[in-house]
Amino acid sequence: MSARRSLDSPEPLDHVARIQREWARERPDVDVRPQGVIGRLHRLAGRLTEELCVVYREHGLGEGDFDVLAALRRAGAPFERAPSELAEHTMVTTGAMTKRIDRLERAGLATRRPSELDGRGRVVALTAHGREVIDRAFTAHMANERRLLGALTGDEAAQLEVLLTKWLARVEPRGE
Repeated sequence: MSARRSLDSPEPLDHVARIQREWARERPDVDVRPQGVIGRLHRLAGRLTEELCVVYREHGLGEGDFDVLAALRRAGAPFERAPSELAEHTMVTTGAMTKRIDRLERAGLATRRPSELDGRGRVVALTAHGREVIDRAFTAHMANERRLLGALTGDEAAQLEVLLTKWLARVEPRGE
């Protein structure tokens, strides 16, 4: 269905469609159809982040804390990575990573020690308590993601995954 038909539809308009209708009225010379996809993805991402953060908070974590603990857990035994490697895996600066690691150390979820391979380097590792917390949080996180995807059929979710994978591959550099 084209954006034009959906804007003229007798069905109630969502937030994005209302904005598109206003722009179409004010700037009929500009094609506002891309806003239908981008605007809805942006709004959906915000809503999903809110819903995901609820579960993180239930486990005493912020979104960044969850990301670091998950990156350490995914590393496999002995559940450790260099801070620079953590920054790469969580897509934050090394400065932001330092703050996250400091917080996790204070909470007893991670430790920092000198690297055995590089005298100047450091290694961050999960504590036993950190592993317990991330294992519980990850289980709840996956249940939450399943709940959120429950708004779609299995086929719809699979189609959306294919489309998003294709789109992301075209806009994101390889390997990120």
